[in-house]
Amino acid sequence: MFDVIPAIDLQEGRCVRLTQGDFAEVTVFAEDPVAIARGWAEAGATRIHVVDLDGARAGHPMQLEVVREIARTLSIPVQLGGGLRSLAALEAAFAAGVDRAILGTAALEDTELLDVALERYPGQIAVGIDARDGRVAVRGWLDLSDRNALGFARALERRGVQTIIWTNIARDGMLGGPDVAGVAQIVAAVPRVDVIASGGVSKLSDVLELSDTGARGTIVGKALYTGALDLTEVVAAVQGKSARPEAASARELPRC
Repeated sequence: MFDVIPAIDLQEGRCVRLTQGDFAEVTVFAEDPVAIARGWAEAGATRIHVVDLDGARAGHPMQLEVVREIARTLSIPVQLGGGLRSLAALEAAFAAGVDRAILGTAALEDTELLDVALERYPGQIAVGIDARDGRVAVRGWLDLSDRNALGFARALERRGVQTIIWTNIARDGMLGGPDVAGVAQIVAAVPRVDVIASGGVSKLSDVLELSDTGARGTIVGKALYTGALDLTEVVAAVQGKSARPEAASARELPRC
C-alpha cells in the first residue's frame, strides 16, 4: 500500500509550513497541532509525519510535549524528525510515543550513532535526505554539505537503513509538483530501501504519479492546509488504484 502521510511542522507549539525550508518564510496554519493531527487521522491518514523545526535549529528536541500529546491522542503511528542527533534524543522521542524516528544531520555526520540506532531500534529508524542541487542539506536545511545525495542514499542502504525520506528542497512548499523523475531515480538506486517522497505535491495526479515510481509513500503538507488536496479523496483514490488487479500484480513482483 502506498501511504499518503500528512505533515505537521511544529514551531513554538504551533502548526506551520515553511517555503523551501526557509525559516524566514513561515506561515502559521493552526495554533493546536493536536487537533490538526486528530483531523488528519479521522480523514483517513495511516501515519502522521511530525517535524520539530525548533529542534532542527537547536540540535536537540524542543517540542516533545506536543509530540507526546499527538501520539497519545492518535491510534495511528507518528514519525518524528528534527533535532534527533544523540541516543538520548532518540530515547526521549520513543518515550514520547513516537513509532519511527528520523535521523537527518546525525546520519550524515555521526555514522556511529546511526549504526547504534539501527541496532537498538530495528525497523524504527528512518533517514531523511534533504537534497538541494544534488547535495545533502543539514541542520534544518540551513547548511549545504558536499555529500552527493544519491551516493549518500546508496551508502545508507549498505549500512542497513530500511526507510529513506527523500525531500527535494526546491519543490517543498511550492505546490509546483513533485520531482517524479528524481524519486524514480532514488527508488531504482536503493532497491532494498522503502523510499518516502516529500516536496511539491499539489494535486491528486501528483500522488498517483508518485505511487507509480515504486516509492512506498509521500508526505503532503501545504496542499492539505490550503485545501488544494482533500485527504479523504486522495486516500480513497490511492486505495482504489491499489485494489485494481494490475496494481496488485505489480506489488507482488519481487524487489531486486
